[in-house]
Amino acid sequence: MKRTLLRWAGSKKKLLPSLTKYYSGAFERYLEPFVGSGQLFFNLPVKIAILSDINHQLIKTYNTIKTHHIEVFEYLSNFQKGKEQYYKLRDNSLPGDDEALEAAKFIYLNTYCFNGLYRTNLSGKFNVPYSESSGKIIDLETLESIANHLQKASFIHGDFEEIVTHNCRKNDFIYLDPPYAIKNKRIFSQYGPDTFGLDDLNRLKKLIEYIDQREAKFVLSYALCDEALFLCDGWDRELVSTVRNISGFAKHRKLETEVLITNISL
Repeated sequence: MKRTLLRWAGSKKKLLPSLTKYYSGAFERYLEPFVGSGQLFFNLPVKIAILSDINHQLIKTYNTIKTHHIEVFEYLSNFQKGKEQYYKLRDNSLPGDDEALEAAKFIYLNTYCFNGLYRTNLSGKFNVPYSESSGKIIDLETLESIANHLQKASFIHGDFEEIVTHNCRKNDFIYLDPPYAIKNKRIFSQYGPDTFGLDDLNRLKKLIEYIDQREAKFVLSYALCDEALFLCDGWDRELVSTVRNISGFAKHRKLETEVLITNISL
């Protein structure tokens, strides 16, 4: 299993064995419009990829690592580990014209924030607290390997429906992993004001129908709930178990069920 660049709430690391079996070398391109940490992308022999997300800073970071990973690592190497450095970076703005510095800041905050969570306030300001037990800064060799894999991808900042509609074509493989909108419980407190909501599920249902009409293939992963059953209608599905750990504390982690919805027949 390859390491990803970032930690991300809702990571599909534990579902990789279930997800990778749907992909084959016959696909011409890989699309992922909710890319997050890109766990599946980094663990597939992808030829060409289009990766997108509504999070602008995330997409900028990937683009910068793709082209300037050495400069990013130099900045990362100069950051000190600890609460003081974390809050200094989190609460102070950096020069907007230095993309390598911005990317290094994004990676550092992601490494040491609570539970890999990306959450913003109403002003769009990242506000996740520091976590003493978080990981460590990525090493140069791993970062270089990630940068090499990113050469296969182009990155687009935008809405999932628009991105897929404008780019989807025959023989594409599209992985859809939206944030959960289960009656919007805790959604704002976890992610922020600009997040996936119940209204977006109708757009998502129409989108997978569009993908199928274009003779492309998709896999959609979602928590098993009433909303998922709405999405499942008319498609093959597989139930898989995973450990959900959004609370950040081991005693609150529990085995939960997700459903994989697809137009791929294995």
